[in-house]
Amino acid sequence: YGDERPWGILGLYDHLAGIRIDVEWAEDAAWRRTHKEPYLSWSDFQQTRDRGWNRPFFTYILLAVCTAMLIASFGVNGWKVEPLSVNPMIGPSAETLIKMGAKQTSLIVNQGEWYRLFSPMILHAGLIHYFLNMMALWFIGKAVEQCHGFAAVVICFVIPAVGGTLMSAIFLPEYISVGASGGIFGLIGACLADICINWSLLFSKHANESDEGTRFRHLKVLLWLFFDIIINCLVGLTPFVDNFTHLGGMIYGFLCGLSTIERLSTDFFGVATSFWSKLRNICIRFAGLILSVVFIMVTTAVLVDSDGAASPCSSCRYVSCVPFPPWAGEDNKWWYCDDCSRVTADAKLDSSGYYSLSLTCPDGAIEEIDLSDQLVTDRQWIRRQLPTFCRKHCDNLFAS
Repeated sequence: YGDERPWGILGLYDHLAGIRIDVEWAEDAAWRRTHKEPYLSWSDFQQTRDRGWNRPFFTYILLAVCTAMLIASFGVNGWKVEPLSVNPMIGPSAETLIKMGAKQTSLIVNQGEWYRLFSPMILHAGLIHYFLNMMALWFIGKAVEQCHGFAAVVICFVIPAVGGTLMSAIFLPEYISVGASGGIFGLIGACLADICINWSLLFSKHANESDEGTRFRHLKVLLWLFFDIIINCLVGLTPFVDNFTHLGGMIYGFLCGLSTIERLSTDFFGVATSFWSKLRNICIRFAGLILSVVFIMVTTAVLVDSDGAASPCSSCRYVSCVPFPPWAGEDNKWWYCDDCSRVTADAKLDSSGYYSLSLTCPDGAIEEIDLSDQLVTDRQWIRRQLPTFCRKHCDNLFAS
């Protein structure tokens, strides 16, 4: 495994997992030599790791539950998918996702439906969202669980998923969101924590070829780490998926990883570990889990004190949303990132039709719109045009 060339987060983590197996096999051989036990070949040793209780049961269970919930969501939606302009992930409607347990801040805060902090982690916006997440879960979750065990992967998935949903509920209260992405980004954060903890081993000449140029060429994978993160964040710009869950999950996952992932001993390679290094590692391990718990408590308190409707940072929505497609006209985009979809209006009617409209903008301001030159008689047409009127006539497109 030491001769492999890693690419991206998964490649680098798989490379580290391979080095970990190499080291454990060497330590097992040393123990057997000391106790005069028969050796295990490398292939036999690897096979023992894939049998019994070392299999990724949590990953299997989560895959099954997410699959069942996706099928159930299509059933609730009448076994049909919404148009791409409504849900580009090829999935059910927003109303169906809310029924299934999607994150909606107003229901969490005002109706006490706190289970919505947990249920989004097993729901998906559609087929594209599902397959992307399940593929990531299969490769990353399986690798983390087989390296560090059932308990570690549960902590590194569930806490980041809930923590990411809390951040989304605070900063994006007007949007619904679903997906295992927060937990998967938590696993990615745990992978990054494992890489940081074992950095000296991963890029050590003892674990790689002795040539300095070859060893430091591994540093190019850092570019792929950022590339992986950027690609996943682009997915978070689509409806029903948000980047606050992604980035929040990664931060929580990194902190949980510092506390749950075991540092691979370098003593076998003759690299000395000082007392201060050991003390630093112990402090880091405790600090990661403590900070995770403190952050969840603080964000929960902030959410409880909010009104469930207004965000403390209205511009922060652009971290998780961009109007799309960019080449379409202002009136023909598939989705927008403002609050004009929630405006109301009072229409004035005479014998010839609707001649005036009092539009209540997202910030509460009233705009008078003259319809006398359009000869409007269709009430439903006015209802459909309210978001367009909002974007044309309102100065502030965000709820205050």
